[in-house]
Amino acid sequence: MKNKALIECVPNFSEGRDRSVIEAIHEVVISDGSCEVWDHSADVDHNRSVFTIAGSPEAIENAVLRFTKTAAELINMETHEGVHPCIGATDVIPFIPLRNITMEECVKLSEKVGKRIADELGLPVYLYAKSAKKDAHRRLADIRRGGYKKLKEVIDREPDRAPDFGPLTLSSAGGVSIGARDFLIAFNVYLDCTDPAPARVIARKIRESSGGLPGLQAIGLLVNGYAQVSMNLLDYRKTSMKTVIRTIEKDAALLNIRPLYTELIGMLPENALSGTTPEELLLKDFSSDRIIETRIRD
Repeated sequence: MKNKALIECVPNFSEGRDRSVIEAIHEVVISDGSCEVWDHSADVDHNRSVFTIAGSPEAIENAVLRFTKTAAELINMETHEGVHPCIGATDVIPFIPLRNITMEECVKLSEKVGKRIADELGLPVYLYAKSAKKDAHRRLADIRRGGYKKLKEVIDREPDRAPDFGPLTLSSAGGVSIGARDFLIAFNVYLDCTDPAPARVIARKIRESSGGLPGLQAIGLLVNGYAQVSMNLLDYRKTSMKTVIRTIEKDAALLNIRPLYTELIGMLPENALSGTTPEELLLKDFSSDRIIETRIRD
């Protein structure tokens, strides 16, 4: 078993409120016993669920087809509401190589699975990150710009918004982004403020696209009644969680507010905590089983 190829797959679904839908997706993921669910979280305000799944390439391929079909049947993007941008019921499907498999092999797998989703389920599919065939699709934020409703308007009009596979129309299941990527850390900071405006100011200042921290994506939202800086660290080696929290502390102080606590969505690699501690990062509800290497060893 230790020599077996192992992939991490972190699908994001546009449902964080209806427990029956989330449980149905969970059931189809584990239905044949070939994949393990290492982590799962759901958020009402984001209206989004994130699963961390591990398995062999074949097991992941089959699980992806099952959960994408189930999500398409149960999630209606026409009525979806949530603060997080998204384009589809199964919004994004990243593949991350963990053991005995290369990034190039994960790229090829994403292409194969993406084509199957388009052919067998009739959904528009976008290849992103290291799998991208178009520069306009490399960044997930560009694919999601304007969300499902905007994409529905322009998918057949603007060449950059056309999918790599599948139809030039959106059904109520929307579109799917799939691709191979490195480890990404989804990291949210809650502020002692009930107005989302300061979070938006801070997010705009610190994100890479505004000249901020390298490899950092950030948006400001109102979640659980508090302002939240919602972030993706695309390369934690360039910009660590410690750097992010210290930067936000300084910027928040200028606005007479402070971070209350932080949360990790999904899991992280062990060396992402090098030189710091969960306590120093203000991480809430963190335990060692959120570390990828812990689960691999188990």
